[in-house]
Amino acid sequence: MPSLPLLFTAALLSSWAQLLTDASSWWSLAMNPVQRPEMFIIGAQPVCSQLPGLSPGQRKLCQLYQEHMAYIGEGAKMGIRECQHQFRQRRWNCSTVDNTSVFGRVMQIGSRETAFTYAVSAAGVVNAISRACREGELSTCGCSRAVRPKDLPRDWLWGGCGDNVEYGYRFAKEFVDAREREKNFVKGSEEQGRALMNLQNNEAGRRAVYKMADVACKCHGVSGSCSLKTCWLQLAEFRKVGDRLKEKYDGAAAMRITRQGKLELVNSRFNQPTPEDLVYVDPSPDYCLRNETTGSMGTQGRLCNKTSEGMDGCELMCCGRGYDRFKSVQVERCHCKFHWCCFVRCKKCTEIVDQYICK
Repeated sequence: MPSLPLLFTAALLSSWAQLLTDASSWWSLAMNPVQRPEMFIIGAQPVCSQLPGLSPGQRKLCQLYQEHMAYIGEGAKMGIRECQHQFRQRRWNCSTVDNTSVFGRVMQIGSRETAFTYAVSAAGVVNAISRACREGELSTCGCSRAVRPKDLPRDWLWGGCGDNVEYGYRFAKEFVDAREREKNFVKGSEEQGRALMNLQNNEAGRRAVYKMADVACKCHGVSGSCSLKTCWLQLAEFRKVGDRLKEKYDGAAAMRITRQGKLELVNSRFNQPTPEDLVYVDPSPDYCLRNETTGSMGTQGRLCNKTSEGMDGCELMCCGRGYDRFKSVQVERCHCKFHWCCFVRCKKCTEIVDQYICK
């Protein structure tokens, strides 16, 4: 029989391998260039087996819809960029790390930051797939077939080629939710609670894109007259989607798993979250110090704003540790003049400015 130390070591290695497997994510498609559809060989399974971070269910979808994978990668990249923009002045700034989990161990905590990340990533996939349909890049979909809005004036034409948000929503739901739906969890377990949290936030992200898509119109007529209008369905700018989800992040609901295997509010005095709201099951770390266990990268070396009283201010960003001042040279375009016809010529101005970084 193996000795106890050997059994203990084997158990540790097994749990560590499981941790790495669970930490990997389809988000890694954003970090590794995905081949364009024309590069795929139809039915070539090795292509899908080589993509990192896919669950078994997602790998099967990859085999069926190989041409979609490049756009899923674009959607993930769009979500990561938006996350980094929205949190650029926060202690946690949505930093990526060099592995298949993309955001590192911090995603193992069911915090409100994790909730936002799941939502904005799912939103990115809806956006990218919907637009790819409209642009004729996917063989399984085309322009939007949304019904004509009832409030559209009768003499306006409902046509054009709209973003196919209906297809984008359905495909994103099938692909992004696959990891959570293909597993069997013990009812009422922490693992089930986290899976339900992920599914809720994925849905909130998808709905943000779906609900914010709106009617766009173009005028037709002689000499600029608007005697005829053609209208279609168009996605909102993704920055607006990010802003909406950031608002949902600020109002995210703290939840817990019940014995019946459902999420319930920690504080029953608050309103029950809708499918458009974000939820979380764990409190957030303070992200002040680097912590290998939680995946926090800390704020040491981060730039801060000395005059701000917000989260980007040196007092809050540096967690009371203090900050160092240094001078930097900034070069900007200045004294720009328009020259006929038709270009703008500018000079370059240099300025020495004070900047502050956290200790």
